[in-house]
Amino acid sequence: MAPIGPRSGEAIFASVDRVNAELFTLTYGAIVRQLLTDLEDVEEVNKQLDQMGYNMGIRLVDEFLAKSNVSRCVDFKETAEVIAKVGFKMFLGVTASVGNWDTEGSTCTMVLEDNPLVDFVELPDTCQGLYYCNVLSGVIRGALEMVSMKTEVTWLRDMLRGDDAYELQVKLRKQVPEEYPYKDDE
Repeated sequence: MAPIGPRSGEAIFASVDRVNAELFTLTYGAIVRQLLTDLEDVEEVNKQLDQMGYNMGIRLVDEFLAKSNVSRCVDFKETAEVIAKVGFKMFLGVTASVGNWDTEGSTCTMVLEDNPLVDFVELPDTCQGLYYCNVLSGVIRGALEMVSMKTEVTWLRDMLRGDDAYELQVKLRKQVPEEYPYKDDE
């Protein structure tokens, strides 16, 4: 694989200010718990976590582009690799592997090697339909939309639900041509 850019996810992760990982994990857990209490419906909590992640993703992409010095990706495959190797490392301190590409190159999976969001987490029986880390699918969707890619991001496997890995499926639904908000003056 060709180098992704001038700075690796590891180098960026080392230089980014971070909060204590345990504090972050516990704060996220408190947010999920409060959503469960307020909404009383696991499916609605899943939607809210995805929307929260989406809102974060549309903002995080600016920080990512400013700090990573990653040049424009040529296609969806390269974009997925950058997310997995640089983006996840930069913001979560972990990497993901990308695979299971379809023949069109528009659908892949990302398997997280580790997931800091789930430290100290055990789902009770009443929350079995919960995608606890659904904020991550929203972040990916939001960030990709900001670089003109409409996607659908879903969880295929979740260790909190008894699976052997954390695996997301990312489908490119539409490549949106870039639109400029103003016209050139002639």
